[in-house]
Amino acid sequence: MTFNDIFKSSFLENMAGVSVIDMVVALVLAFGLGMFIFLVYKKTFSGVMYSSGFGVTLVALTMITTLVILAVISNVVLSLGMVGALSIVRFHTAIKEPLDIAFLFWAIAAGIVLAAGLIVLAVVGSGMIGVTLLVLANKKPYLNPYIVVLRCGNHDSEQQAVAFLRKQVQRCVVKSKAAEKDSVELNMEIRMKGDNTDFINTLAELPGVSSAVLVSYNGEYMG
Repeated sequence: MTFNDIFKSSFLENMAGVSVIDMVVALVLAFGLGMFIFLVYKKTFSGVMYSSGFGVTLVALTMITTLVILAVISNVVLSLGMVGALSIVRFHTAIKEPLDIAFLFWAIAAGIVLAAGLIVLAVVGSGMIGVTLLVLANKKPYLNPYIVVLRCGNHDSEQQAVAFLRKQVQRCVVKSKAAEKDSVELNMEIRMKGDNTDFINTLAELPGVSSAVLVSYNGEYMG
């Protein structure tokens, strides 16, 4: 086979590059793995607002990647043209949750491996990734960091409130403190002992404490 023979390709030859059975099997498996990825994403989601559209995107992305790779491995000329076409594509959608990036790469990798014919690797690998994410996501919600916003009237009430709070939680660290005349505001990161939040009610009723607010905290925003 010469160099020219490699690039000789007609439309009819391209149509016969991938058999119908191979296409159907690959896309059905891609749909199945995409649904598995979607279910794991739905089960492990812990963000502020769940997006069903992103879950559907994971299924579609797995199937689209499989379709693209099937086309690439069946024709050298098409693969070169597709590389150039995809190089000019730009995506500007912001990824708010870091774990969403892992799901996107998982869907793309599953589609590539399936189209390459490594079905066992795609199924077993996806299964192990899914189990790992499910295990890590079963952490109790109250073990996550929380922020307590505490407003006190003076130094004595501040010390009393902080001492009470340290007894009620596993960990308490002052993040910021703002002092004004007859007013002290503290932002403290805490780790709770359980899911009971009644200590905030008691904290707000202490002498000199004007308000006590408990909010979840993920390091970037409160919500």
